[in-house]
Amino acid sequence: MPEASQIAALEGRSIEVVGRVQGVGFRPFVQRLAKQLGLAGWVRNYSGHVQILVRGDRGSLDQFAMDLIAKAPAFARPQIESIVPTYTDEFDDFLIVESGSGGLSAVELAPDQSICEDCLAEIHDPTARRYRYPFANCTQCGPRYTIIRKLPYDRANTTMADFALCRRCRGEYADPNDRRFHAEPIACPDCGPRLRFVAADGDLAVENDDALAAAVDLLRRGLTVAVKGIGGYHLLCDATRESAVARLRQSKNRPHKPFAVMVPTDDKLAWRRLAAIDVVEEAALLDPSRPIVLVRKRPESPLAPAVASGMAYVGLMLPYSPLHHLLLDAFEKPVVATSANISGEPVLTDAADVERRLARCCDGFLHHDRAIERPADDPVVQVIAGQMKSLRLGRGTAPLTIKTPYLLPEPILACGGQLKTTVALAFGDRIVISPHIGDMGNMRSLRVFEQAANGLQSLYGTVARHIVHDAHPDFTSTRWTSRQRLKSAAIQHHLAHASALAGEHGREAPMLVFAWDGLGFGQDGTSWGGETLMGSPGRWRRVGTIRPIRLVGGDRVALEPWRSACSVCWEAGIDWGNHRPEFVDVRRVWETKSGTLETSAVGRLFDAAAALLGLAEAVSYDGHAPALVESIAGSLPDASPLPVLEAGDLRIMDWTPLVPLLLEAEVPVSRRAAAFHAALAATILADARYRRSVDGTNSVGLTGGVFQNRLLTERAVALLKCDGFEILLHERVPPNDGGLSFGQAVEFAARSAGT
Repeated sequence: MPEASQIAALEGRSIEVVGRVQGVGFRPFVQRLAKQLGLAGWVRNYSGHVQILVRGDRGSLDQFAMDLIAKAPAFARPQIESIVPTYTDEFDDFLIVESGSGGLSAVELAPDQSICEDCLAEIHDPTARRYRYPFANCTQCGPRYTIIRKLPYDRANTTMADFALCRRCRGEYADPNDRRFHAEPIACPDCGPRLRFVAADGDLAVENDDALAAAVDLLRRGLTVAVKGIGGYHLLCDATRESAVARLRQSKNRPHKPFAVMVPTDDKLAWRRLAAIDVVEEAALLDPSRPIVLVRKRPESPLAPAVASGMAYVGLMLPYSPLHHLLLDAFEKPVVATSANISGEPVLTDAADVERRLARCCDGFLHHDRAIERPADDPVVQVIAGQMKSLRLGRGTAPLTIKTPYLLPEPILACGGQLKTTVALAFGDRIVISPHIGDMGNMRSLRVFEQAANGLQSLYGTVARHIVHDAHPDFTSTRWTSRQRLKSAAIQHHLAHASALAGEHGREAPMLVFAWDGLGFGQDGTSWGGETLMGSPGRWRRVGTIRPIRLVGGDRVALEPWRSACSVCWEAGIDWGNHRPEFVDVRRVWETKSGTLETSAVGRLFDAAAALLGLAEAVSYDGHAPALVESIAGSLPDASPLPVLEAGDLRIMDWTPLVPLLLEAEVPVSRRAAAFHAALAATILADARYRRSVDGTNSVGLTGGVFQNRLLTERAVALLKCDGFEILLHERVPPNDGGLSFGQAVEFAARSAGT
């Protein structure tokens, strides 16, 4: 015990720490730091944040407060919310005490983490207790979001509660000097999850190492195996064997959409034989979130052509769980690692569902008995203009929490769109975005949508009082909203895109935003998709658009680019499409205007370009045709902007000069595709210059699914930068419809703040 005079010289402080402090080893870190500085007291989880009561001399306490932030664990994102002087003399040591409960809105839950270097070394060490154990983890790695049932993040509140700790694991969990000190998912071969392999024909059922060997044997034989990971199942096959990939495509009924490829971690030369990877892309591959990274394929790549037929880019990722590492180590070749689902649906997580619904796709199933509480597909990123940009939120990157400049009077739930759906929960000045859910055209997607919506509210102890949704009356989420007994508001699609971009960057000042995509119900009742917006969240006005295209075919136009091609040709006075059996009927409908859809969507222009260039007249997934146009394009030339048709304050950009350019048969397809991209980028610059001359605005943002196109985006950015503009692009929030829920929440919050 200290002397009485010493106690009198000591101070006490109560510290509240918020941010990402759950599931990242923060409490053990606090204890170690306090002991190093000779401080006494305690730390605990309380309602999603961390409370610290600490006593010591003033200098050590000041150092402690600084080090809480400066030396925090790698995956932590702590923020000190308050430091209050207090008095305590009841502790001589520094302890981790039992968690408390209350309101949970301050929590920032960590996403799942890829295996750390220490655990990776351990599973490869024959002398280690967890040698070849597929579920090794510590405070710095392993599942988080996908296993949590409720907060605070304690083992009893996760699916790991199903596994009682053995004596040795209990010792590690309780040892402040062990890296598994308070690692909630801790496990070992004696007490943790186990592998189980089941052959599709029922002839084989084995466990653990034998299960792993059976799965690898299938891969070596050119067959397909479903493997349960952290956030769901993958379908795996040999990515270098054309017959294996083609067979998977046929059985999964996925004729064209590229497959992701998982490659062994330690052979960077092997990566570079597959794709041209620069230093930024390498850093993205190695990022702890282990995303799928879109990289340019090499012509001589050993990957089977069917992996990404006709595409310039392929999605590569590295193993992120111990199980994936052990599989890839044994197989020694890249594997297709595509989500185990029916195309467009959320990833499957349940063994019985996988065996029942994917029986025709698989020759075997590699299960484990650690339950997945919340599905999370793999995240997807692409390097654009030298920076990593999110295209899909998922395992390792979501739930994503972003603070906004606006303070909501009551919590809201934002429902996103119809495709690439996410949901977002907004409360106070925070918005939490869910992982990617999928396309909302089926009952399973709706169930997972509801699970995510309810799960976020439950996790954060926050009940939504208002729902915001897309303005399209036929979207599944719009119809779902109408059945809820809550106040609701519709947010126009492209205003949500623009607000997502502004909200991600914390911008309240006016800016010019190009919101280009393939679908969006406009404020005038027409279909938008090539919009120029001026203003800020809550105060957008439409100042530019693309000349409307009159389309025939309803929902079929997105998968039948020839329809867009016919329409742009007929509008430009060019006869095209008479080789199609439907030509006469479609032309008749187009001329009468009855049953047609007018849209300003740039995405439909890309569809038309794909057909006119002879790349595809029909496709199997949304975005396929534009990706083909980008993939075939050569170096971009200098180009003139599209002419402008004036219509009061709304400038309408006329695409008709692009049609004869695309049909110049004597010009190579790669040059025509490049000229198409270049003209659109030049149009962005010209319109930005005009708005600057009128409004003085020098900040330009690019958002919407079209700006996933690397060629177009990088050329537009280069032109704008050379002309002195400030450019805003998405970084953590996807530019496509995966960012809509966030944008809806930002737009609603801004409107609420302005009332």
